[in-house]
Amino acid sequence: MRNLLIMMFTLASLTIYAQQGYNVGDEAIDFELLNAGNTINGIDMAVSLADYNNAKGYIIVFTCNHCPFSVAYEDRLVALHRKYALKGYPVVAINPNDVTKEPEDSYENMKIRAKDKNFPFAYLHDETQQIAYRYGATKTPHVFVLQKKKDKNIVRYIGAIDDNSFEAKNVEVKYLEEAVESLLAGELPKRKMTKSIGCTIKWDESQFDADADAIPVTKKN
Repeated sequence: MRNLLIMMFTLASLTIYAQQGYNVGDEAIDFELLNAGNTINGIDMAVSLADYNNAKGYIIVFTCNHCPFSVAYEDRLVALHRKYALKGYPVVAINPNDVTKEPEDSYENMKIRAKDKNFPFAYLHDETQQIAYRYGATKTPHVFVLQKKKDKNIVRYIGAIDDNSFEAKNVEVKYLEEAVESLLAGELPKRKMTKSIGCTIKWDESQFDADADAIPVTKKN
């Protein structure tokens, strides 16, 4: 009984970690993460939202290598970036998974995946999981559409990409595109939130400091 209670408390705690995050209308923080999709002269380059000088906003997608839901959306993410990047809304993909639980999601494997798929967007490594926590991501994939307002990035949509994870040809409602098109038209999205469908993010419990309101802390080497 005692072991069962401990297990239930642990699961509840992890749920709290994942559920905290942004609501629509909140200001999202910027970040600087290594980009597995691009190296210059063999040197890994970091990317931040501030690097996108002409952006009107961003399509932030928490995703990964191993999850079949994420894999099913890769081609759609490529198409979304090509459709909206020049209009001011680039895709920025972020892998938040703990590599000890999912070795396939390592930074080196991210590089291989980005090269094999020829990703035109940044594929960033959230090694400490701090960004996933701050945003409130729970699944891969999980989308956050941000609108750039002067020096602030405001969350305008949270949730799924569309209504059919594995059958792109049978998609009936393109939630993400609806949101971006509304913003491009100078309007706020009518549908502000949907339920993200995918694999749960693999959290590294050692990243969380119980004395700091469960905020992930950077590991010390």
